[in-house]
Amino acid sequence: MSKEFSVPCVVFPSGGNPGLKQRRPMPPFSPRSANNNSFMSFDVGPGEGSSIGRNVVSSNTKWIDEPPLLEELGINTRQIWSKTSSILNPVRVKRNLHDDADLSGPFLLLMAFGLFQLLAGKIHFGIILGWLTVAALFLYFVFNMLAGRHGTLDLHSCVSLLGYCMLPMVILSVLSLFLPQASFAIFVIAAFFVIWSTRVCTKLLVEVGRWDEHRGLVAYACFLIYSLFSLLIIF
Repeated sequence: MSKEFSVPCVVFPSGGNPGLKQRRPMPPFSPRSANNNSFMSFDVGPGEGSSIGRNVVSSNTKWIDEPPLLEELGINTRQIWSKTSSILNPVRVKRNLHDDADLSGPFLLLMAFGLFQLLAGKIHFGIILGWLTVAALFLYFVFNMLAGRHGTLDLHSCVSLLGYCMLPMVILSVLSLFLPQASFAIFVIAAFFVIWSTRVCTKLLVEVGRWDEHRGLVAYACFLIYSLFSLLIIF
């Protein structure tokens, strides 16, 4: 038989459960409510807006007035182009363009020379840079030993002139891609370009160094240097 249990009746008061506190509803959010937390106003008056506009314009003009990145690095593309184009005329060489020596143009010409040699299946980047450095040191000492007290040629200008006069060698490396290697035609063309580089480099060295004596000895040294570079192309 089932046993019956007597459960007392529980009666809650009309206010609900007395163990729980009633929560009052929160008032709607307002920027200037209690706790004195006032928010910043973003309203800009006419005077303040004009000042902010002037600051923005001044900062923009500062960026506009900044020189280009190449000029900050000391690379003048117009100067490089004018110097390179002056080498194309071996009869009339503009000396005043080469008074300000730089190494950016020669480096680009040497990289172009090495690139065309790479297209021919020859990796000569290190040889080209090494030979030009040794040749510049050799020509610098030869010129100043011949000139004596009258020698005013510095090493920086010597490297710059030798590098810019490599332009005929770069053209020869381009033509060698379309000519048979070690043929009679390429020997004749190479002799023409070697004489071209020798004439231009000798004239620039003499005029920049302001020493016109023993021009033949300076030309002979330049002829040996550019003959070595031409042998890299031929063979």
